[in-house]
Amino acid sequence: MRPNSKDFLNIFLNDIPLMDVRAAIEVDKGAFPQSINRPLLDDAQRHEIGICYKEAGEEEAILLGLKLATPEIRAQRLADWKAFCTDNPNGYLYCFRGGLRSHTTQAWLKESGVDYPLIDGGYKAMRRFLMDQLDDNIESLRLINICGPTGSGKTRVLQHIDHQIDFEGLARHRGSAFGRNADDFQPSSIDWENAVSIAMLKHRHRHPQQPLFVEDEGRLIGRIVMPENLCRAMTSNELAILEEPIEKRIAMTVEDYVTQPWQDYQQRFGPDAEQHFSDFVLGSLTRIKKRLGGARFNALHTSLTQALDVLFRTGKHLAFDAPVKTLLADYYDPMYHYQFGKRQGKVIFQGNSEAMIEWANAQ
Repeated sequence: MRPNSKDFLNIFLNDIPLMDVRAAIEVDKGAFPQSINRPLLDDAQRHEIGICYKEAGEEEAILLGLKLATPEIRAQRLADWKAFCTDNPNGYLYCFRGGLRSHTTQAWLKESGVDYPLIDGGYKAMRRFLMDQLDDNIESLRLINICGPTGSGKTRVLQHIDHQIDFEGLARHRGSAFGRNADDFQPSSIDWENAVSIAMLKHRHRHPQQPLFVEDEGRLIGRIVMPENLCRAMTSNELAILEEPIEKRIAMTVEDYVTQPWQDYQQRFGPDAEQHFSDFVLGSLTRIKKRLGGARFNALHTSLTQALDVLFRTGKHLAFDAPVKTLLADYYDPMYHYQFGKRQGKVIFQGNSEAMIEWANAQ
């Protein structure tokens, strides 16, 4: 049998498969990108055993666990675990602290003829490792923020740079009031932190001499809350400013926030897509109503409603150009200049997308 492991660096650098035997309610709060949930206890069983542990102690909790593990449940758990072990012969299993649940899973597997190692310290130790690494990497890596007003194509440029982390991609959100996806799904902030830490860890060990490019972000990316140390770094990193003419920005904004999302909504919602997409566009506008002011909000609401009607009747999106131009010029640009004024880092590049990609990949 392979030994149990606490070689977290190897595990995360090489995306070693992990079987998470915690309950689903725990996994929803935070897990690792390469982990798959195959719980020992479901949420109700975990809750019941937890109460027993607090009231009667560990021995009684173990007895209750054995009672709840009916032959049918045990057989199903073992089938799931053995399938994972077969598919991932180089992996490991873990629970929260690498304690009773990990050892119980390991023992059941062993009784059925499968030797499979566990993670010493479990999820808690791996999470602590990643947070310590995130602290170190934020301090030691040369991070360069790609800045630019909304619609300048920062994410597009980022995707053509060799050494980068896409914060918004990992967050499944475009980072503005109109930025959520059709499924409105985002990982937890803990999931996002884990993924960012792993990406930085890989960069430091594989490309230690290269700068790491990130898109300039605020504290929130949708519902994701950026940790304070990363927020502070974003204000002092070196800055590369992306500059594009307003016409090109309007075209990219319409494509990114109207054309592509409308296709996504049609695929997801079918005959109900029009209502859902209208709710998304007009609801997103409502989120910034106070900042827009009543008169400007009403004018934009009217023009966007008309643009949606044209889109649904004809499939054409040209009617969005005017309200998008207003949003960019009167709302997003002033906000960008205000936030950019808080940045303390040195500007080391200014140019359009083609020039920036060429410059960044030559660093």
